[in-house]
Amino acid sequence: MKTISLFVLSLLLVLSLPCIAAINYSITFTGTGASSTVADVVVQNLTKGTTVTVPAGNILNLSDALSSVDQLNANDETIRIYPNSVEGASTLSFSTKQAGSTQINAYSLAGRKIVSIKQNLQAGSNSFQLSLPCGSYAIQIVKNGYSYTSKIINQRASVSKPAITYIGTEKPLSPAPQKSKSSTTSTTTMTYNTGDRLLYKGTSGNYSTVVTDVPTASKTINFDFTACTDADGNNYSVVKIGTQTWMAENLKTTKYNDGTSIPNVTDNIGWVNLLTPAYCWYNNDSTTYKNIYGALYNWYTVNTAKLAPAGWHVPTDAEWTILGNYLLVNGYNYDGTATGNNYAKSLAATTNWTIYTSTGAIGNDLTKNNSTGFSAAPGGSRFDDNGKFDHLGFNGYWWSSTQLSTRDAWTRFMYYDNSLVDRFYCHNFADGYSVRCLKD
Repeated sequence: MKTISLFVLSLLLVLSLPCIAAINYSITFTGTGASSTVADVVVQNLTKGTTVTVPAGNILNLSDALSSVDQLNANDETIRIYPNSVEGASTLSFSTKQAGSTQINAYSLAGRKIVSIKQNLQAGSNSFQLSLPCGSYAIQIVKNGYSYTSKIINQRASVSKPAITYIGTEKPLSPAPQKSKSSTTSTTTMTYNTGDRLLYKGTSGNYSTVVTDVPTASKTINFDFTACTDADGNNYSVVKIGTQTWMAENLKTTKYNDGTSIPNVTDNIGWVNLLTPAYCWYNNDSTTYKNIYGALYNWYTVNTAKLAPAGWHVPTDAEWTILGNYLLVNGYNYDGTATGNNYAKSLAATTNWTIYTSTGAIGNDLTKNNSTGFSAAPGGSRFDDNGKFDHLGFNGYWWSSTQLSTRDAWTRFMYYDNSLVDRFYCHNFADGYSVRCLKD
């Protein structure tokens, strides 16, 4: 009897709880550092694998109430729902400048149409009553080729049947005055659920900065724009991780920072016999591989100390270790632990890596990659034993500037089938590896 009573009490408590509020976050963007203006922002939902572009001046709206509903802009001066949130019926009010047929749809969080109404309306302020079950909904108004969307949260409503009921139209007494605003802020909408990780890539002229975040409320994302331009005029995206600012892509310069050219060696035998600086493109194909993977450089090129763009340098072994330690203590291991070395997925890009099924491996579910925004690409290598190219799409190799001995230098390796970032000393200075640079 006691057990039954406890069950009934628990059930009553659950039924009396209000509905969970829908997510509706507004994300704005600012710029500091080398530029205070922000142009387009490319936003990737790394968890869902979706992307939107937010035009300059727009606000990003994150919502879980759209699903299959059209992702359209809401204009608070045109459509209004009150009260919101509610515990019963709400009033929907919006203005139309021309008479005509108008359809109103109510969608659930899953994108299912709950109820709709089609009404011939006169010009003026139109009102409808919304009677909806407990839950969160997207309300869409469609008329004459345009549409608006807004959202409503109904907390304890109890209705036998969802309904949208026409109340009436209040005709304007005189033409609507011109708005005093010279412009309005538009909104770009992206479907978002709690815990999704977003990557923002903001640009301003030649500057590009990457920021990652898991939003829990409306906020402002600031891009600290930093110049990163090589002697060829290539501009690189950058990302701040801990106290360090890194390139967010591999180096692809064909010149040193003093403007002199780096030899491009295409012949396999010529590459094997090198004792001097050189670079190459994977398979000697710059058209296909340059912008995705960057160039491959031998150690002699790194050792000139002239390879990085002005204000940047090839990281030392100790600086690579600082990056790894930061990721470790801040929970970037794939399993959330703070011991071991299992943070490769947090650095690896969400594209171009070979698929692999082992838990925690870079290639296992690429949507779980790149939580840092580092965007490590599997650019492969060119080994000095035969001068041939290998491992593209499977592995990534990056030089450090730290020489271990007369024939060895420290590097970092990442593998598609593994979760670790390997610290390895390379015996062959003629090997061709990728390069990432670190801000001075």
